[in-house]
Amino acid sequence: MTTKVPAAEKVIFSGGLLGQNLLYSFMSMYILFFYTDLLGIPAAAASVILVVASIFDACLDPVMGMIADKTRSRWGKFRPYLLFAPFLIALATVVCFWDFGGPPTLTLVIATVSYLLWGMLYTVCDTPLWALSSVISSDPGERNLFITLGKIGGTLGAVIITVGGIQLLLAFGGERSSQAYLYSAIIIGIIAALSIFLTGALTRERVTPSGRTIPFRHNLRTVYTNKPLLTLLASLLIINLVNGIRQSIQLYYVVYVWGDAGYATQVGISLVAGMLLGMAATPSLLRRLSKKKLFIASCILGSLSCLLPYLLGDHQVLPTLIWFGVSFFFTGMTTIVSTSMLLDTIDYSEWKLGFRGEGIVFSTNTFVTKFSGALSRLIIGAGLGLLSYVENQPATPRLQDGLSLIMFLVPALCFLAAILPILFYNLSDRQRVQIQSELDHNRSVQAAQQS
Repeated sequence: MTTKVPAAEKVIFSGGLLGQNLLYSFMSMYILFFYTDLLGIPAAAASVILVVASIFDACLDPVMGMIADKTRSRWGKFRPYLLFAPFLIALATVVCFWDFGGPPTLTLVIATVSYLLWGMLYTVCDTPLWALSSVISSDPGERNLFITLGKIGGTLGAVIITVGGIQLLLAFGGERSSQAYLYSAIIIGIIAALSIFLTGALTRERVTPSGRTIPFRHNLRTVYTNKPLLTLLASLLIINLVNGIRQSIQLYYVVYVWGDAGYATQVGISLVAGMLLGMAATPSLLRRLSKKKLFIASCILGSLSCLLPYLLGDHQVLPTLIWFGVSFFFTGMTTIVSTSMLLDTIDYSEWKLGFRGEGIVFSTNTFVTKFSGALSRLIIGAGLGLLSYVENQPATPRLQDGLSLIMFLVPALCFLAAILPILFYNLSDRQRVQIQSELDHNRSVQAAQQS
Protein backbone atom coordinates (compact mmCIF):
# COMPACT_ATOMS: atom_id res chain seq x y z
CA MET A 1 0.00 0.00 0.00
CA THR A 2 1.37 3.40 -0.98
CA THR A 3 0.88 6.69 0.78
CA LYS A 4 0.20 9.89 -1.09
CA VAL A 5 2.73 12.58 -0.31
CA PRO A 6 1.10 15.79 0.99
CA ALA A 7 1.21 18.75 -1.36
CA ALA A 8 2.96 20.87 1.27
CA GLU A 9 5.81 18.38 1.40
CA LYS A 10 6.22 18.51 -2.35
CA VAL A 11 6.39 22.30 -2.24
CA ILE A 12 9.00 22.14 0.55
CA PHE A 13 11.15 19.70 -1.43
CA SER A 14 10.85 21.87 -4.52
CA GLY A 15 11.92 24.83 -2.40
CA GLY A 16 14.97 22.94 -1.16
CA LEU A 17 16.06 22.28 -4.74
CA LEU A 18 15.39 25.93 -5.55
CA GLY A 19 17.73 27.01 -2.76
CA GLN A 20 20.38 24.50 -3.74
CA ASN A 21 20.36 25.74 -7.32
CA LEU A 22 20.58 29.34 -6.18
CA LEU A 23 23.99 28.44 -4.79
CA TYR A 24 25.09 26.24 -7.67
CA SER A 25 24.00 28.67 -10.38
CA PHE A 26 25.53 31.69 -8.68
CA MET A 27 28.80 29.80 -8.37
CA SER A 28 28.68 28.43 -11.94
CA MET A 29 27.82 31.75 -13.55
CA TYR A 30 30.05 34.15 -11.66
CA ILE A 31 33.02 32.45 -9.98
CA LEU A 32 35.23 32.28 -13.10
CA PHE A 33 34.48 35.89 -14.02
CA PHE A 34 35.11 36.91 -10.37
CA TYR A 35 38.46 35.13 -10.40
CA THR A 36 39.66 36.55 -13.73
CA ASP A 37 38.20 40.07 -13.76
CA LEU A 38 37.96 40.93 -10.04
CA LEU A 39 40.77 39.00 -8.34
CA GLY A 40 43.07 39.27 -11.35
CA ILE A 41 43.83 35.55 -11.52
CA PRO A 42 44.93 34.58 -15.06
CA ALA A 43 42.23 32.71 -17.00
CA ALA A 44 44.37 29.56 -17.30
CA ALA A 45 45.12 29.45 -13.56
CA ALA A 46 41.49 30.15 -12.64
CA SER A 47 40.32 27.33 -14.92
CA VAL A 48 42.84 24.93 -13.38
CA ILE A 49 41.54 25.77 -9.88
CA LEU A 50 37.95 25.08 -10.87
CA VAL A 51 38.71 21.94 -12.87
CA VAL A 52 41.00 20.27 -10.34
CA ALA A 53 38.77 21.14 -7.38
CA SER A 54 35.67 19.93 -9.24
CA ILE A 55 37.28 16.60 -10.17
CA PHE A 56 38.49 16.05 -6.60
CA ASP A 57 35.07 16.89 -5.25
CA ALA A 58 33.34 14.67 -7.82
CA CYS A 59 35.42 11.71 -6.68
CA LEU A 60 34.03 12.18 -3.17
CA ASP A 61 30.43 11.81 -4.34
CA PRO A 62 30.34 7.97 -4.40
CA VAL A 63 31.89 7.98 -0.92
CA MET A 64 29.15 10.32 0.29
CA GLY A 65 26.55 8.09 -1.34
CA MET A 66 27.78 5.01 0.49
CA ILE A 67 27.95 6.93 3.77
CA ALA A 68 24.36 8.03 3.30
CA ASP A 69 23.23 4.49 2.43
CA LYS A 70 24.74 3.24 5.69
CA THR A 71 23.29 6.08 7.77
CA ARG A 72 20.62 5.11 10.30
CA SER A 73 19.23 7.79 12.59
CA ARG A 74 15.98 8.96 14.11
CA TRP A 75 15.75 11.41 11.18
CA GLY A 76 16.31 8.70 8.54
CA LYS A 77 19.07 8.06 6.00
CA PHE A 78 19.26 11.37 4.17
CA ARG A 79 17.52 14.04 6.22
CA PRO A 80 20.26 14.42 8.89
CA TYR A 81 22.64 15.93 6.34
CA LEU A 82 20.03 18.47 5.28
CA LEU A 83 19.66 19.62 8.86
CA PHE A 84 23.30 20.26 9.69
CA ALA A 85 25.23 21.03 6.47
CA PRO A 86 23.32 23.89 4.72
CA PHE A 87 24.65 26.74 6.85
CA LEU A 88 28.24 25.54 6.42
CA ILE A 89 27.94 25.62 2.64
CA ALA A 90 26.41 29.11 2.86
CA LEU A 91 29.49 30.25 4.80
CA ALA A 92 31.81 28.62 2.25
CA THR A 93 29.98 30.44 -0.56
CA VAL A 94 30.62 33.78 1.11
CA VAL A 95 34.33 32.99 1.52
CA CYS A 96 34.61 32.08 -2.16
CA PHE A 97 33.47 35.58 -3.16
CA TRP A 98 35.50 37.46 -0.55
CA ASP A 99 38.32 39.59 -1.92
CA PHE A 100 40.85 39.56 0.92
CA GLY A 101 43.12 41.94 -0.97
CA GLY A 102 46.38 40.07 -0.35
CA PRO A 103 49.31 39.39 -2.69
CA PRO A 104 48.63 37.30 -5.82
CA THR A 105 50.02 34.08 -4.31
CA LEU A 106 47.83 34.36 -1.19
CA THR A 107 44.81 35.19 -3.37
CA LEU A 108 45.45 32.06 -5.41
CA VAL A 109 45.74 29.88 -2.30
CA ILE A 110 42.56 31.26 -0.71
CA ALA A 111 40.64 30.83 -3.98
CA THR A 112 41.78 27.21 -4.30
CA VAL A 113 41.07 26.18 -0.71
CA SER A 114 37.72 27.96 -0.45
CA TYR A 115 36.42 26.53 -3.73
CA LEU A 116 37.55 23.04 -2.77
CA LEU A 117 35.80 23.36 0.61
CA TRP A 118 32.67 24.67 -1.09
CA GLY A 119 32.52 21.66 -3.38
CA MET A 120 32.92 19.18 -0.53
CA LEU A 121 30.15 20.79 1.51
CA TYR A 122 27.92 20.99 -1.56
CA THR A 123 28.28 17.21 -1.92
CA VAL A 124 27.16 16.68 1.67
CA CYS A 125 23.87 18.45 0.81
CA ASP A 126 23.42 17.50 -2.83
CA THR A 127 23.56 13.70 -2.67
CA PRO A 128 21.11 13.29 0.26
CA LEU A 129 18.75 15.92 -1.15
CA TRP A 130 18.27 14.13 -4.46
CA ALA A 131 18.31 10.67 -2.87
CA LEU A 132 15.45 11.77 -0.61
CA SER A 133 13.18 11.71 -3.67
CA SER A 134 13.59 7.93 -3.96
CA VAL A 135 12.43 7.18 -0.40
CA ILE A 136 9.66 9.75 -0.15
CA SER A 137 7.15 7.21 -1.47
CA SER A 138 7.04 3.67 -2.86
CA ASP A 139 4.60 4.79 -5.56
CA PRO A 140 6.44 5.41 -8.90
CA GLY A 141 3.85 7.99 -9.94
CA GLU A 142 4.32 9.93 -6.72
CA ARG A 143 8.10 9.74 -7.06
CA ASN A 144 7.99 10.96 -10.66
CA LEU A 145 5.74 13.86 -9.68
CA PHE A 146 7.99 14.60 -6.71
CA ILE A 147 11.12 14.63 -8.85
CA THR A 148 9.43 16.72 -11.54
CA LEU A 149 8.47 19.34 -8.98
CA GLY A 150 11.98 19.19 -7.59
CA LYS A 151 13.43 19.77 -11.04
CA ILE A 152 11.05 22.67 -11.58
CA GLY A 153 12.16 24.13 -8.26
CA GLY A 154 15.79 23.67 -9.22
CA THR A 155 15.18 25.31 -12.57
CA LEU A 156 13.48 28.25 -10.89
CA GLY A 157 16.54 28.62 -8.65
CA ALA A 158 18.76 28.75 -11.72
CA VAL A 159 16.38 31.19 -13.36
CA ILE A 160 16.33 33.51 -10.36
CA ILE A 161 20.12 33.76 -10.54
CA THR A 162 20.16 34.08 -14.32
CA VAL A 163 17.49 36.80 -14.30
CA GLY A 164 18.16 38.47 -10.96
CA GLY A 165 21.79 37.71 -10.24
CA ILE A 166 23.12 40.51 -12.39
CA GLN A 167 20.47 42.86 -10.99
CA LEU A 168 21.64 42.02 -7.48
CA LEU A 169 25.22 42.75 -8.47
CA LEU A 170 24.18 46.03 -10.07
CA ALA A 171 22.31 47.01 -6.90
CA PHE A 172 25.52 46.64 -4.88
CA GLY A 173 27.87 48.33 -7.34
CA GLY A 174 27.93 46.32 -10.58
CA GLU A 175 29.81 43.37 -12.05
CA ARG A 176 33.16 45.17 -11.60
CA SER A 177 32.74 45.63 -7.82
CA SER A 178 34.11 42.88 -5.56
CA GLN A 179 31.82 43.97 -2.72
CA ALA A 180 28.81 43.39 -4.97
CA TYR A 181 29.72 39.70 -5.23
CA LEU A 182 30.30 39.43 -1.47
CA TYR A 183 26.98 40.98 -0.48
CA SER A 184 25.14 38.95 -3.12
CA ALA A 185 26.76 35.74 -1.85
CA ILE A 186 25.65 36.53 1.71
CA ILE A 187 22.02 37.04 0.67
CA ILE A 188 21.90 33.99 -1.59
CA GLY A 189 23.69 31.81 0.97
CA ILE A 190 21.21 32.62 3.75
CA ILE A 191 18.16 32.00 1.55
CA ALA A 192 19.57 28.73 0.24
CA ALA A 193 20.59 27.44 3.68
CA LEU A 194 17.15 28.08 5.14
CA SER A 195 15.32 26.39 2.24
CA ILE A 196 17.50 23.26 2.39
CA PHE A 197 17.20 23.10 6.18
CA LEU A 198 13.40 23.26 5.97
CA THR A 199 13.44 20.36 3.48
CA GLY A 200 15.32 18.24 6.00
CA ALA A 201 13.08 19.32 8.87
CA LEU A 202 9.65 19.00 7.25
CA THR A 203 9.83 15.98 4.91
CA ARG A 204 9.51 12.26 5.67
CA GLU A 205 11.28 9.11 4.46
CA ARG A 206 8.51 6.59 3.82
CA VAL A 207 10.49 3.75 2.20
CA THR A 208 12.13 2.01 5.14
CA PRO A 209 15.70 0.87 4.43
CA SER A 210 16.78 -2.70 4.96
CA GLY A 211 18.28 -3.40 8.35
CA ARG A 212 21.10 -5.51 6.95
CA THR A 213 24.59 -4.12 6.49
CA ILE A 214 25.63 -3.78 2.85
CA PRO A 215 29.31 -4.60 2.21
CA PHE A 216 31.39 -2.05 0.34
CA ARG A 217 31.86 -4.29 -2.70
CA HIS A 218 28.16 -5.12 -2.86
CA ASN A 219 27.35 -1.42 -2.66
CA LEU A 220 29.53 -0.73 -5.70
CA ARG A 221 27.77 -3.50 -7.63
CA THR A 222 24.71 -1.26 -7.63
CA VAL A 223 26.59 0.82 -10.18
CA TYR A 224 28.91 -1.38 -12.20
CA THR A 225 26.40 -4.21 -12.79
CA ASN A 226 23.57 -1.82 -13.67
CA LYS A 227 23.86 -1.41 -17.45
CA PRO A 228 20.90 0.98 -17.79
CA LEU A 229 22.45 3.22 -15.14
CA LEU A 230 25.90 3.18 -16.77
CA THR A 231 24.57 4.10 -20.21
CA LEU A 232 22.38 6.84 -18.74
CA LEU A 233 25.29 8.30 -16.76
CA ALA A 234 27.47 8.33 -19.86
CA SER A 235 24.80 10.27 -21.72
CA LEU A 236 24.28 12.67 -18.81
CA LEU A 237 28.01 13.36 -18.65
CA ILE A 238 27.73 14.78 -22.17
CA ILE A 239 24.31 16.45 -22.02
CA ASN A 240 25.24 18.31 -18.82
CA LEU A 241 27.96 20.08 -20.79
CA VAL A 242 25.25 22.06 -22.58
CA ASN A 243 24.16 23.97 -19.48
CA GLY A 244 27.60 23.88 -17.88
CA ILE A 245 29.25 25.61 -20.82
CA ARG A 246 26.47 28.15 -21.22
CA GLN A 247 26.42 29.06 -17.54
CA SER A 248 30.18 29.60 -17.44
CA ILE A 249 30.44 31.58 -20.69
CA GLN A 250 27.17 33.54 -20.44
CA LEU A 251 28.52 36.63 -18.67
CA TYR A 252 31.48 36.83 -21.06
CA TYR A 253 29.04 36.56 -23.99
CA VAL A 254 26.65 39.32 -22.91
CA VAL A 255 29.54 41.63 -21.92
CA TYR A 256 31.74 41.20 -24.99
CA VAL A 257 29.23 40.30 -27.73
CA TRP A 258 26.18 42.35 -26.71
CA GLY A 259 28.15 44.97 -24.78
CA ASP A 260 26.00 45.03 -21.63
CA ALA A 261 25.99 42.68 -18.62
CA GLY A 262 22.34 43.62 -18.05
CA TYR A 263 21.35 41.38 -20.96
CA ALA A 264 21.91 38.43 -18.63
CA THR A 265 18.40 39.17 -17.36
CA GLN A 266 16.91 38.62 -20.82
CA VAL A 267 18.83 35.36 -21.16
CA GLY A 268 17.28 34.29 -17.86
CA ILE A 269 13.80 35.04 -19.14
CA SER A 270 14.51 32.84 -22.19
CA LEU A 271 15.74 30.13 -19.86
CA VAL A 272 12.67 30.16 -17.61
CA ALA A 273 10.25 30.25 -20.54
CA GLY A 274 12.01 27.45 -22.39
CA MET A 275 12.90 25.16 -19.49
CA LEU A 276 9.53 25.34 -17.71
CA LEU A 277 7.57 24.84 -20.92
CA GLY A 278 9.77 21.87 -21.79
CA MET A 279 9.35 20.37 -18.34
CA ALA A 280 5.60 20.95 -18.35
CA ALA A 281 5.23 19.29 -21.78
CA THR A 282 7.26 16.21 -20.84
CA PRO A 283 4.78 14.23 -18.67
CA SER A 284 2.09 14.19 -21.37
CA LEU A 285 4.66 13.24 -24.02
CA LEU A 286 5.87 10.37 -21.84
CA ARG A 287 2.37 8.90 -21.99
CA ARG A 288 2.76 8.66 -25.78
CA LEU A 289 6.46 7.95 -26.27
CA SER A 290 8.99 5.80 -24.48
CA LYS A 291 11.50 7.60 -22.30
CA LYS A 292 14.40 6.54 -24.50
CA LYS A 293 12.75 7.79 -27.72
CA LEU A 294 11.75 11.08 -26.13
CA PHE A 295 15.26 11.66 -24.83
CA ILE A 296 16.78 11.03 -28.27
CA ALA A 297 14.24 13.27 -30.01
CA SER A 298 14.91 16.06 -27.52
CA CYS A 299 18.65 15.84 -28.15
CA ILE A 300 18.26 16.03 -31.92
CA LEU A 301 15.93 19.03 -31.78
CA GLY A 302 18.07 20.66 -29.09
CA SER A 303 21.12 20.34 -31.31
CA LEU A 304 19.32 21.96 -34.25
CA SER A 305 18.17 24.86 -32.07
CA CYS A 306 21.80 25.53 -31.11
CA LEU A 307 23.29 24.94 -34.55
CA LEU A 308 20.98 27.17 -36.60
CA PRO A 309 21.74 30.51 -34.85
CA TYR A 310 25.46 29.77 -35.12
CA LEU A 311 25.23 29.05 -38.86
CA LEU A 312 23.14 32.18 -39.38
CA GLY A 313 25.87 34.21 -37.69
CA ASP A 314 23.42 36.78 -36.36
CA HIS A 315 24.43 38.36 -33.03
CA GLN A 316 21.25 40.45 -32.73
CA VAL A 317 19.70 40.21 -29.28
CA LEU A 318 16.06 39.33 -29.96
CA PRO A 319 16.56 36.47 -32.48
CA THR A 320 19.29 35.00 -30.31
CA LEU A 321 17.08 35.10 -27.22
CA ILE A 322 14.36 33.24 -29.13
CA TRP A 323 16.82 30.53 -30.12
CA PHE A 324 17.97 30.35 -26.51
CA GLY A 325 14.39 29.74 -25.41
CA VAL A 326 13.88 26.98 -27.98
CA SER A 327 17.08 25.17 -26.98
CA PHE A 328 16.23 25.51 -23.28
CA PHE A 329 12.82 23.93 -24.05
CA PHE A 330 14.53 20.74 -25.19
CA THR A 331 17.01 20.92 -22.32
CA GLY A 332 14.03 20.96 -19.95
CA MET A 333 12.64 17.85 -21.60
CA THR A 334 15.92 15.94 -21.30
CA THR A 335 16.15 16.97 -17.64
CA ILE A 336 12.79 15.46 -16.67
CA VAL A 337 13.15 12.34 -18.84
CA SER A 338 16.67 11.53 -17.62
CA THR A 339 15.73 11.96 -13.95
CA SER A 340 12.73 9.66 -14.38
CA MET A 341 15.03 7.12 -16.05
CA LEU A 342 17.43 7.44 -13.12
CA LEU A 343 14.67 6.47 -10.69
CA ASP A 344 13.91 3.45 -12.87
CA THR A 345 17.53 2.29 -12.57
CA ILE A 346 17.16 2.28 -8.77
CA ASP A 347 14.16 -0.04 -9.03
CA TYR A 348 16.16 -2.14 -11.49
CA SER A 349 18.96 -2.41 -8.92
CA GLU A 350 16.55 -3.55 -6.19
CA TRP A 351 14.99 -6.08 -8.57
CA LYS A 352 18.32 -7.49 -9.70
CA LEU A 353 20.42 -7.27 -6.51
CA GLY A 354 17.88 -6.95 -3.71
CA PHE A 355 19.43 -3.60 -2.71
CA ARG A 356 18.17 -0.21 -3.87
CA GLY A 357 21.30 1.84 -3.17
CA GLU A 358 19.63 5.23 -3.63
CA GLY A 359 22.59 7.02 -2.09
CA ILE A 360 25.25 5.45 -4.31
CA VAL A 361 23.09 5.88 -7.45
CA PHE A 362 22.37 9.54 -6.84
CA SER A 363 25.96 10.15 -5.76
CA THR A 364 27.22 8.75 -9.07
CA ASN A 365 24.76 11.07 -10.77
CA THR A 366 26.14 14.07 -8.87
CA PHE A 367 29.66 12.78 -9.62
CA VAL A 368 28.81 12.88 -13.32
CA THR A 369 27.27 16.34 -12.95
CA LYS A 370 30.35 17.73 -11.23
CA PHE A 371 32.76 15.97 -13.57
CA SER A 372 30.78 17.41 -16.47
CA GLY A 373 31.05 20.82 -14.80
CA ALA A 374 34.81 20.37 -14.59
CA LEU A 375 34.95 19.50 -18.29
CA SER A 376 32.81 22.57 -19.03
CA ARG A 377 35.27 24.82 -17.24
CA LEU A 378 38.17 23.08 -18.95
CA ILE A 379 36.54 23.78 -22.33
CA ILE A 380 35.90 27.40 -21.35
CA GLY A 381 39.46 27.84 -20.06
CA ALA A 382 40.93 26.33 -23.21
CA GLY A 383 38.65 28.47 -25.37
CA LEU A 384 39.56 31.67 -23.57
CA GLY A 385 43.22 30.70 -23.84
CA LEU A 386 42.96 30.14 -27.59
CA LEU A 387 41.27 33.53 -27.87
CA SER A 388 44.14 35.11 -25.86
CA TYR A 389 41.58 36.51 -23.44
CA VAL A 390 42.60 39.10 -20.83
CA GLU A 391 40.23 40.94 -18.53
CA ASN A 392 38.62 44.15 -19.81
CA GLN A 393 40.01 43.65 -23.32
CA PRO A 394 38.30 45.29 -26.35
CA ALA A 395 35.43 43.35 -27.92
CA THR A 396 37.16 42.33 -31.16
CA PRO A 397 35.37 40.38 -33.94
CA ARG A 398 37.70 37.44 -33.24
CA LEU A 399 36.67 37.37 -29.56
CA GLN A 400 32.98 37.71 -30.42
CA ASP A 401 33.11 34.91 -32.99
CA GLY A 402 34.99 32.69 -30.56
CA LEU A 403 32.48 33.27 -27.77
CA SER A 404 29.62 32.55 -30.19
CA LEU A 405 31.25 29.27 -31.18
CA ILE A 406 31.47 28.24 -27.50
CA MET A 407 27.92 29.42 -26.80
CA PHE A 408 26.24 27.66 -29.73
CA LEU A 409 28.33 25.18 -31.73
CA VAL A 410 29.84 23.31 -28.79
CA PRO A 411 26.44 22.72 -27.09
CA ALA A 412 25.00 21.58 -30.45
CA LEU A 413 27.70 18.92 -30.71
CA CYS A 414 27.12 17.89 -27.08
CA PHE A 415 23.41 17.33 -27.73
CA LEU A 416 24.24 14.98 -30.60
CA ALA A 417 27.02 13.15 -28.77
CA ALA A 418 24.68 12.45 -25.82
CA ILE A 419 22.55 10.26 -28.09
CA LEU A 420 25.27 7.65 -28.61
CA PRO A 421 25.37 6.14 -25.08
CA ILE A 422 21.59 6.19 -24.64
CA LEU A 423 21.21 3.95 -27.71
CA PHE A 424 22.45 1.11 -25.46
CA TYR A 425 19.93 1.83 -22.67
CA ASN A 426 18.08 -1.50 -22.50
CA LEU A 427 15.40 -0.93 -19.84
CA SER A 428 12.13 -0.87 -21.79
CA ASP A 429 8.85 0.53 -20.51
CA ARG A 430 7.32 -2.97 -20.51
CA GLN A 431 10.17 -4.35 -18.42
CA ARG A 432 9.95 -1.37 -16.07
CA VAL A 433 6.25 -2.08 -15.38
CA GLN A 434 7.02 -5.76 -14.75
CA ILE A 435 9.85 -4.88 -12.35
CA GLN A 436 7.63 -2.48 -10.41
CA SER A 437 4.89 -5.11 -10.12
CA GLU A 438 7.32 -7.69 -8.75
CA LEU A 439 8.82 -5.21 -6.29
CA ASP A 440 5.38 -4.21 -5.00
CA HIS A 441 4.51 -7.89 -4.50
CA ASN A 442 7.77 -8.58 -2.64
CA ARG A 443 7.26 -5.56 -0.38
CA SER A 444 3.71 -6.66 0.43
CA VAL A 445 4.94 -10.13 1.35
CA GLN A 446 7.69 -8.71 3.56
CA ALA A 447 5.25 -6.33 5.25
CA ALA A 448 2.85 -9.23 5.94
CA GLN A 449 5.65 -11.32 7.42
CA GLN A 450 6.73 -8.51 9.73
CA SER A 451 3.20 -7.76 10.96
